Amino acid sequence: MNAIISATELAHESVGPHPPVLLDVRWQLGGPPQRPEYLKGHIPGAVFVDLPTALAGPAGRTGRHPLPDLTAFAEVMRAAGVSGDRDVVVYDGDKGWAAARAWWLLRWTGHESVRVLDGGLAAWSGPLETAVPTPSPGDFSPQPGVLRTLDADSALALADTGVLLDARAGERYRGEVEPIDPVGGHIPGAVSAPTTENTGEDGLFLSREELTARFAALGAVPGGREVGVYCGSGVSAAQQVLALELAGVPAALYVGSWSEWSADPSRPVATGPERG
Repeated sequence: MNAIISATELAHESVGPHPPVLLDVRWQLGGPPQRPEYLKGHIPGAVFVDLPTALAGPAGRTGRHPLPDLTAFAEVMRAAGVSGDRDVVVYDGDKGWAAARAWWLLRWTGHESVRVLDGGLAAWSGPLETAVPTPSPGDFSPQPGVLRTLDADSALALADTGVLLDARAGERYRGEVEPIDPVGGHIPGAVSAPTTENTGEDGLFLSREELTARFAALGAVPGGREVGVYCGSGVSAAQQVLALELAGVPAALYVGSWSEWSADPSRPVATGPERG
């Protein structure tokens, strides 16, 4: 199954005999909570899922958005109607960062049929509703470990033996600015690969061919060396893992990302535009 779904396809499936479970995971980095926006209007049937509380654990030395408690995550998913045998579609406002985080977590915990709405809510031209749905509880039971993850040590090792992509903006990778974390720069050996370059001006993912060419230029090719991705806190990097899957390249996610890496002053930091 493709990892993304178009708005047209979603509109068709939503009125079919087996509509997918819809999760609205709108979120803004450093911005206000998005549930009020959800209440103003969402795709009919969508259940709101709060990223900071449902898709991440408390911030700490393991990062700003570490993995959530799996018992709590399962409760949220079941309350939203998620079951192991029912398709799930997740969406956010536009970038796909938060939606990809939900996609990655569900895939990592064993759900086999999860897709991200390409272009997010901005791509949806159908009706919106303000009513909060009350779905029948699902039966989803997380079985973690399906997708690969990295910790700080394995991320550093992968930067030497494989391809480690830094999904943050180029100026943060180079260490020119760091608006959030205590130290600017990147993991030595990582390659700059801003997530924003995975989509076009219309907010939709680039074609498979375009994504394949983009990642090949960065050293990540199907059947090639092992690939890993990190960002600031493991959210936008999930969108990069999704884009890599669309290009046929499996990739591991460093969930703690730069927020975990930079919290330990003993870890090495590289700056500047060159790899290393």
